[in-house]
Parts: sequence; structure tokens; C-alpha cells
Amino acid sequence: MPGSGRSGARRRTTLTAVALAALLPLSACGGSGDGGGNASGKVGGSLTFQTWNLRAGYQDYFTALIADFEKRYPGTEVKWVDQPAERYADKISADAAAGTLPDVVNVSPDLAAPLAKAGLALDLDKEPAAAKYAKEYLPGAWAGNRVPGLGGTYAFPWYLNTGPLFYNKALFTKAGLDPEKPPRTYDELFSYARTIAERTRGKVATLANVPTIEDFGRYGARLMNEKGDGFAFNDAKGVELLTQYVKLYRAGALDGQALTATPESSGQKFLTQAVAMNPGSALDLGNFKKSAPTLYRNIGITDQITSTGKANMYVMGLAVNSATRNKATAIAFAHFVTDARNQMSFAKRAAIFPSTQGSLDDPYFTRQDGSDTARVRVASAKSLKTAVNYTPVLFSDQMKTALGNEVARALQGKQSPQQALDAAVKACDQLLRQS
Repeated sequence: MPGSGRSGARRRTTLTAVALAALLPLSACGGSGDGGGNASGKVGGSLTFQTWNLRAGYQDYFTALIADFEKRYPGTEVKWVDQPAERYADKISADAAAGTLPDVVNVSPDLAAPLAKAGLALDLDKEPAAAKYAKEYLPGAWAGNRVPGLGGTYAFPWYLNTGPLFYNKALFTKAGLDPEKPPRTYDELFSYARTIAERTRGKVATLANVPTIEDFGRYGARLMNEKGDGFAFNDAKGVELLTQYVKLYRAGALDGQALTATPESSGQKFLTQAVAMNPGSALDLGNFKKSAPTLYRNIGITDQITSTGKANMYVMGLAVNSATRNKATAIAFAHFVTDARNQMSFAKRAAIFPSTQGSLDDPYFTRQDGSDTARVRVASAKSLKTAVNYTPVLFSDQMKTALGNEVARALQGKQSPQQALDAAVKACDQLLRQS
């Protein structure tokens, strides 16, 4: 499902490598292609391709894409299955248990990681037929599907997403701030937030989210140790960021419901003009225009704020089942779907961004036409050239919850920021050892 800022791409899994490792004997019989196996290394035979909640909006695109592949490689047959967003990780786990994992599977990095640990995702770097394509993709996108401690790359980069920071010019003006000068640094963000809270007497908060793992990454905290076997976001930068959020919370600059907020609820807060700033993407502009015309007329758009100079990217990929009966065909198809031509075509339909080298230099991503949508698209494409996926591929849903719980305790004054992050790192490390 094409993502939109945080809300569209922060999809996590409870799938663990321990569970998958136990399934390896069941999966050894190969992929789910229904016959037509090809052990010769030539492209041919049948395979199954699974996407993640894409049929409803893009059926015509994928039908034509598959027809093009089958025409290019006579004798191939691709069966397309699409799974709903809900419980997608559970579906992958069930397929792994039954030995019916599709030959080519749509995954995010956090879904690819447990498959890789269990030996169910093909290491593209060790497979010459796949490794030769690495240079076609943005380095940050190819690296997005690497797994610390294993080495290797376990999915072809597919589409990317990122987005700007939206702000409400009317609320800035109400607080006596220049609506044409949004914050560019974290220091400015924190200062603006305190000013808005003070001058609106606590009626308007600036942010609706507590910091997440990608926020710590953007701020410059070290997320994992060098070996990739432990977390490290309790360093000085991490503590500094959480300390600032504690101050914002106490000053009323952080929405009172932030402790239990979701990306969707935070977006709703911004939509109803209860908060002054929120991350998003070009997809949100249409929603603003339709659902909140007053907000749309006052929308401000600025770049993501980072201390690293690199924006956050969300990555979708296509993993190849390591036990597929049709390895050559599965690799060829995964590359075909993610090559520059097909990614560009999909990007223009789905309002996402291609992960292939040079694609972001296309006029579609570089030329302004005066619209806010183009402005966001051009700015996002520029940032993606150097963007990174800050969320560690090993950061599970349980770890996200552990971090959120400790952050909440710090905001409530029940422990210091250092104590909170020390506890979060300890809990996440324990979960990592269990995986």
C-alpha cells in the first residue's frame, strides 16, 4: 500500500525470527509456484507474486505489468495475489509455516528481516543474477533491506516515500510568528512551539506526536551499536531530544493526548487545526482541500527538520523466496517490477517515488507547475536522493511499544529522560536477543 508520510509506512510486524526459524523444515519444499519449475537458470515457468493491499487502486496497472513480463519472457506465467493491509504479517507467517510463501513477496524492511534470519529470503548480494542489478538503485534504498548481523540485501528496493512538514500559517500568525518563516532547525522548532503555547495560553499545541525511533535518528542519536546486535539511542543526543520533549509537554506545546496518539489521530488533530505542525506527504494535500478547505488555504510547507542533513525515507521492497522452484524467473520478475521504467509508471499513478538511479531527475520530479502538490513532490524527490531509512530493520512492533511506554513515563515525570531511554534500550535489547 503506497505510504503517506508516517501514517502510510509505519507498518510493523510481530513476526519473529524464532517463529520463522522453526518453520524452515516446512518451507524447504520450495516456493508456491504451481508447477513448471525451472532449475536450469533460464527464465521460464510459473510463479506467484504477492502485493500488500494494492489491488483496489491499481489492478489495471499490475494486470498490464504482468502481461508485459509474460510477453518479454515467453513460457512464463505469473499468478498475482493481493493481501489486505490488516494482519499482513500474520499472513506471511502462515504461508511460511505451510511452505506456501509466494515466490516474490511485497515486504517492508521490518518484514524482510525475520524472513532473512530464518533463511527464507534470498540474499541478493550473494546471488550473481540479482547482485548485478544493485547499481541500478539508490544506495540508500538498496541498503534499506540489509539486516545487521547477517550482511547481505534481502529485497529489491521498490517504491519510496517521504514528505515535508506541514504547518498552519493562521496559527503561526495568531501566535505572532511570521507565517513565511517556518522553523528550519530543532532549536527553532522548540522555540516556536513554546511561543505558540504561551501566546495562545495553551489552547494550541505545536506537535501531536511523542518522539519515535525515526525522530531519534533524525535528531542524530545513534540507533544501534556497530555490531548491530544492540540499540544505542540512549546516548547524549537521544537524551537531549527527549529532554526537549519533556519541556514541550510541560509547557503545553505538545498535545495533551500525544501519549496515546497514533499517526492517524495526529493527522486528525492537524486537520481540525488543534495543532500547528504535522508531518505528511503530497497525498495529504488532496485531503486537506476536500475535508478542511480553511486549513488548505492556510497550509504552509517546509522541509523535514533533521540534525543529520538527511531526511527519513520509507522503503517498500520485493523479496524473493529463497526456496522458490523458479529462482531465475523470480529474480527476473522482481527486477522487472522494480526497474526504472516500471517504477516511474507506478510513481505517476500512486504518488510515491521510484528507488532507481536517475529516476528522481525526471522532469516530473524536478519541475514546478505552481501547485502545492508539485511543490511537495519536487521537494520530496530532492530529499530522497540522500535520504535514509532511520527505522532499524530489527525494530519490531514490540520494541516500538517498549520505547513509547518509557517515553510516556518520562513525559509524565515518573523518570528522567536518561532513565527512560536506558530502560527502553534494555527492553529492546532483550527482545532482540529473543528474536
